[in-house]
Formats: sequence, C-alpha cells, structure tokens
Amino acid sequence: MKPVLIVLMLAAGFVAGFGYGRWYAIPAGGATPKKAEKKILYWVDPMHPSYKSDKPGKAPDCGMDLVPVYEEPASAAPKAAPPAGTIQISPQRQQMIGVKFGTAEYTATTESLPAVGKVAVDEMNVVRVHPKIEGWLEKVHVDFIGAEVRKGEPLITVYSPEMLASEKEYLLALKAHDLMQDGDSIVAAARKRLELWDLSAGQIDELERSKKPEQSITIYSPASGFVMARNSFPNLRITPETELYAIADLSHVWVMADLFEADIAKIRLGQAGMVKMPYQGGASFLAHVDYLQPQVDPQTRTVKVRLDAPNPGMKLKPDMFVDIEFPLGGARQLTVPAEAVLNSGSKQTVFLDRGDGYFEPRVVQTGDQMGGRIVITSGLRAGDRIVTSANFLIDSESQLKAATGGMTK
Repeated sequence: MKPVLIVLMLAAGFVAGFGYGRWYAIPAGGATPKKAEKKILYWVDPMHPSYKSDKPGKAPDCGMDLVPVYEEPASAAPKAAPPAGTIQISPQRQQMIGVKFGTAEYTATTESLPAVGKVAVDEMNVVRVHPKIEGWLEKVHVDFIGAEVRKGEPLITVYSPEMLASEKEYLLALKAHDLMQDGDSIVAAARKRLELWDLSAGQIDELERSKKPEQSITIYSPASGFVMARNSFPNLRITPETELYAIADLSHVWVMADLFEADIAKIRLGQAGMVKMPYQGGASFLAHVDYLQPQVDPQTRTVKVRLDAPNPGMKLKPDMFVDIEFPLGGARQLTVPAEAVLNSGSKQTVFLDRGDGYFEPRVVQTGDQMGGRIVITSGLRAGDRIVTSANFLIDSESQLKAATGGMTK
C-alpha cells in the first residue's frame, strides 16, 4: 500500500474519534463495553435472613447456599421514601422462597354463624306415669331404662285393696239394678269411679261379663316412647305420689346451643339452623329456633338458644353433642385468600405488592372467614395484589429491615 493512502486512513480514524472537542473510546472489533458489576455487601441465609456472612458458603441451619446481597445503586432506589417495613426481594429470591400472589376482590358470600349444641329431651313430650291407687306391685312388665314401649302395652300388674273394693261395689250396683230395675245413677257412679282409677273400658266390660272382681289389675302405657326413668320393682308398695316411669317421645328433640352475647342479636325466633352430626357420616337435620334464654350466663357470657329438631331414625340421642350452623344471608364483600392474612393476635397484616419487587406490610381489619377467604373491612381496595404464600418469611425480613434500618433484597 502506498504511503499516501496509509496517511489518509489514519487521518480519517482520527477525525472519527474526535467530535466537537470531545474524545470517546471506540472499542476494538465493535464490541460493547461490559456492564459494571454490583458490589456484594454480604451473604445471607435465604431461610433465615438474620444470618449474615462475609463470604459465600452453606447456611448452618438448612444447608442451602448463601445468597448474596448487593449494594443498591443510587439510581435504582425509589423516588419517594417507601412505607415503614417495605422490603425489596429479587425475582430469583421470590422463586426460591415460593412467593405466590392473590387479589383482593369483591365476592358473593353466604355468612353463617357456627355453634356447638347438645341434644336434650323435649320436655313437652315426656309422660310421667303415676298410679291413682295404693297397692303393691306383683309384676313388672317393663323392667329397664331405655326400653321402647307402645301406647297400650302393659307396664305393671298391681294388687290394690281399694280397687278390689270398688269392683265389688260396681257388681253390687249392677245386681241391685237387675233386681229393682232401678239405680241407673248408682251404676253410673260406680263405673265412673273405676274409670277415674284408670281401669280401661275393656276391663270394666270384662268385669261386668264375668261378675268376678279381679284381685290384681294391669296398668297400661299411656304413651309411646322410651323409658327415661323407672321406679317400679316387684313387691314395691306404691301410692299416687310414686312415679313409676318417665316415658319420652324422641321423634322430636331439643338442641340446646350456647351463643356468645355478641352473636345473639343475629338470631331470632323461628330462624332455621342446620344440625350436623360429623361422626355419623355427616347426617344433618333442619331445626328451628323456638326459645331464646332471656339471661346471659355470668360465667361463660353465653346465651342458651333452643331449637326444635325432627329425629328420624332416632339418630339424635339425648346428651349427644352436635354442630349447628345458622345461615345469616349473603352479600358482596371485599375478601382475600385466608392464607394472605398474618394474624399476630394484636393485629392482622397482609403484604401488598408495590411492583419492582417491593412488598409493603399493610395492617388490615378483618371480618368473618367464609370458606377459604376472609372479609377485609379496611386497609385494602379491590384489585390490590397481595402475597398469599411465604408471608412468614417476608414478615421476618420486613421486621429485620425495620430493626436494622437497612434495605435487603
């Protein structure tokens, strides 16, 4: 190549590298300059951010690789000061600790009030059997508590001198009527006395037919049900004060529920309640409130609520515990997934996604939990993106950041 051509090429390169009095570098071969690497401040345990190390390695607790924490460039910092406790977590770390997101949104909810109840005998369906005569028990036909009896079945056989004398009086009145063709009123009075002492019409007719007084008479069950109490034993002397049996009809029962005084305003007479038996295949029965106790228990601060419940198949047994749900209607309310709320006891917190890896702890007020969602009464708006997984780890790092005044990511 001629010397003149070489000089011209060098001059062209000189002009290309000089412009308006400024020099700039022209990389060889057209390569772009390398991006300046961020400075590593320290390494931390991804599961326990409070653990720091000045060199890479393994976490002492979980054995995971320590994660570097880089120096934050001034240009990458948020323009405005973030709310207290806000932290920044890189996408890599979010994936590592399993961060997932949900949305605060209005949902149609069906509110219900849960309670625990106890089955009780309907006192209106209990028949207490007392004799109307004095005497001695000769035979006991129903001899154990829990026995099922039908109306008209024999309960006891009793010898009663009073009943025997009344039978003889009735036979004498019949004989006098036959001889004198008079005395209808005397016969009627004698027959009425036997009826008042619970001698059945069939027994009186048999006495009239046979003309022989029965030394022992049988008392029959006045109702169908189950024997809940028994005080009848052979040779026992009985009087009208003796309660021989308590017979309960269990086709309907009461369910007694305890509700806190703050919830009692939600319940009214006639309101439906679903009685559930979780230990018998989830069987459930529809019941209705028929009584509200007018007094609060000073020890438990609860109010007794009584429900009348059908009892098909006699599955509801006295003194059995059951679950109760009172449906209270539905409405559209702002809710979030239940796992999004961290409940420390004194406050409830969710983490709001602010974008660019920033998470802001937001104190919220919560309402009832329905299914897998919790009602938010204040602190969030519809559409807010919140964290639903790894909240505890983010909360730990947020508290660490607030305590140290540093920004981790």
